[in-house]
Parts: sequence; structure tokens; C-alpha cells
Amino acid sequence: MKGHFVISLDYEIHWGVFDKKSVQDYHENLSSVNFVIDRLLELSNRYDVKLTFSTVGLLFAENKEDLILHSPKQKPSYSNRKFNPYNLISDIGNSERDDPFHYALSGIQKIKNTKNHELGTHTFCHFYCHELGQTAEQFSCDLKAAKNIANKHNIEIKSIVFPRNMIEADNIVDKPYLDVCEKHGITSFRGKEKSFIYNIHTTKAYHGWYIFKLLRLLDSYVNLTGQNTYNVEYINQNKSIINLPSSRLLRAFSNRLKIMEPLKIRRVTKAMTHAAQNNEMFHLWWHPHNFGAQINENFNNLETIFKHFKLLNSVYGFESETMTGLSNKIKR
Repeated sequence: MKGHFVISLDYEIHWGVFDKKSVQDYHENLSSVNFVIDRLLELSNRYDVKLTFSTVGLLFAENKEDLILHSPKQKPSYSNRKFNPYNLISDIGNSERDDPFHYALSGIQKIKNTKNHELGTHTFCHFYCHELGQTAEQFSCDLKAAKNIANKHNIEIKSIVFPRNMIEADNIVDKPYLDVCEKHGITSFRGKEKSFIYNIHTTKAYHGWYIFKLLRLLDSYVNLTGQNTYNVEYINQNKSIINLPSSRLLRAFSNRLKIMEPLKIRRVTKAMTHAAQNNEMFHLWWHPHNFGAQINENFNNLETIFKHFKLLNSVYGFESETMTGLSNKIKR
């Protein structure tokens, strides 16, 4: 196979940060998500780049009644109740019209109607597979709910991004969660980068190990961990569910680090070139709400990346593909 460029977006709005920030705390970013989705679709279609929107199932609900109807009977029994998003339901609005922070069916329909991108799952309730107290059986119920609410809108879910990247591809502790995915017809997932600073089990023991966050931040600007590109056929030999590991988080534009923005984009484009030249995959990801502030600056950076993709496509045959599209190629 030729090299491939994969982009997955964790589409979650407030459901992805509810345990850390209120809507008021993060209002500028969250309130701009619909506009960001429109610009993402326009820019990606202009440069023939395919996107995978890994979407929280709660966002598919038409209203609160629909949300409650599709919620699983078995909900995650986290030891720490602050991680349970169902505690928010009594306080959210009734529909997207009065609460665009917890419903997003209009954006989902726009993505579906382009017919060029993929809607995958980010679980139904932003389920944390590494938090204490939850079980694989509860995760199975959650995933079934995510598929059911998507099926209602004639959307077939085939790929998953685990919230907070709480999955280890080859860890026996996490195997039951991948088995659940396979049981429900999921064919691919986004694994972690191969470097140790990313590829650690996100249990409570690691919470607060800020040295990892610092190293990851630095790695976005200077090469600490290599290119993080992958021969996807090799790493998925004899695998029933395809691992498409992350290569890089595209961090949002930072005024404080403005002088280093060219280094960040160069770090991405150099890895893309390496992937194209070596017939490997480069997998870029971020959250739409990351672009909700400094929108023009973020999209200027993204357009630079897309222009580089077009160059690599013409020179090396570098291809853009969704997660499911690439996993289908690997299986063939």
C-alpha cells in the first residue's frame, strides 16, 4: 500500500470536558464548535482530505426524551462520581435549539450529507475504560447504545476512539474492551503513540505525573520521540480489530507560544513526508472545540498541513483515508 494520511476528531463538545470545566468556564471554545465543523468540512473538501468524526453518542439525541430513551440501563459505576456524565442530564437543555453544548444532531447531519467523511464513535457517554469501578459489561451496554442511536439516523458505526485514549493495544487488562468492540462490529480503533511518554496505562497511579504532560508538549515542537509513523499492515498482522495508532495531537494555536507555531507545523509536515516516502500511516487528531478560540490562526495552520498533503499526494501518491476506509484496505 501507499502511505496514508488519517485524521480523527474527538467530537464531544461539553461531554468531553464536563468533569474538568463547566460550560461557562469554556464557553468561547464550546460555543464555536458548530462554526468550526462548518469550516472543517469546507476546508477538507477543498483539499480532498477525509475526516473521521469520532462522536459521543449523546450528541445524536434529538431532545432530552430521546437521550434518556437511548441511554443504556447499565451505566458506568465509577468509584469517583464526578466522572459520571448522567449526573448532568437533569440540568441540560431540552434540545439543540436551547442547548448546543450537549446536542449536535445538525452538525452530525452535515457530516453525513457530505458522503466523504466518516462518523465513528467516541462511546455513548464518553466512557472511561481505565477509571476505577466501571466494568467491561457496562462498556458493552454503552457501545450498544452508541450504535443504536446512530442507526436511528442510518449511520453505521465501524470505528472507535476511546475517550482520553484509555486503551492499550497489547495490554491484557484492556483486551476485554477490544473484545467488546469486535462483538459490536467495530473494525478499528485509534491506539496510542509507540513512545513511552504516550503509551502508559492511564490508571489513577499516573494522574498527576505532570512530567509526561510537559514532555508531550515539548514533543509537539521538537523531535523527542521520532516521527511516529506506522507500517499498518505489519502492526496488524493476525489482528481481528485494526489498530490505527495516533501519530500526533494537533495542539491548538497558542498566543503564549506563538513564536514556536512554525516548529509545531514543521514537526507535523516532516512526519507526513516520512510517512509518504516510506509507505506508512500518519494519524493526526484533535478535538473540534480546540479550534474554538483563535479560529483563523488554527485554520491557517491546518490549511498549511492540507497543502502539504496535496504536495505529497502528487509526488508520492500519499492518500487520505478515514479510519474505516484504511482498515478495509488493510483487511483486503
